[in-house]
Amino acid sequence: MALDMEDIAALFDKRAGSQYGREPVNQMEHALQCALLAEQAGESIETVVAALLHDIGHLIAAERDGVMDDTQEKDDLHQYVALPFLRALLPDAVLEPIRLHVDAKRYLCATEPSYWAALSEGSQRSLELQGGPFSEAELQSFIAQPFAEEAVRLRRYDDLAKVPGKATPDFKYFAEKLSAVCA
Repeated sequence: MALDMEDIAALFDKRAGSQYGREPVNQMEHALQCALLAEQAGESIETVVAALLHDIGHLIAAERDGVMDDTQEKDDLHQYVALPFLRALLPDAVLEPIRLHVDAKRYLCATEPSYWAALSEGSQRSLELQGGPFSEAELQSFIAQPFAEEAVRLRRYDDLAKVPGKATPDFKYFAEKLSAVCA
């Protein structure tokens, strides 16, 4: 079932107040901080929206399963879960950075020796479940894809968007940007 704007807003309203894995913020705080960081960096509106929605797959899975699973015993593939629900609504400039943001972490861990050490404990744990750093062949394949560079920047915002109590615009503010990029 494809989501529309109202469905996305309702999903965030219902599910995004839950804790974001083992991080010190909830899903809503994380999404808003990530989108704000992208906006402050001067990203395109599509990348800002991708930053807002990059973890919506967690919310969709929670809605489907009735619980948020933050035990991190297996990779939930959240970057792929969201795509069928968003494909009819959003352009590739939003969808592809969402799809690639987990691989961007694997890329950064393989290309920047200090990156892994700077990840939160939760991100380090999820990286293990997601396959660890890329091999040399995987690096080249990843970065050659359309929107890979946007995904790498999104990943950096994702890593920084875990600050308890950080002031951000509300969901409605970013929903206006979401509405502007809808197909």
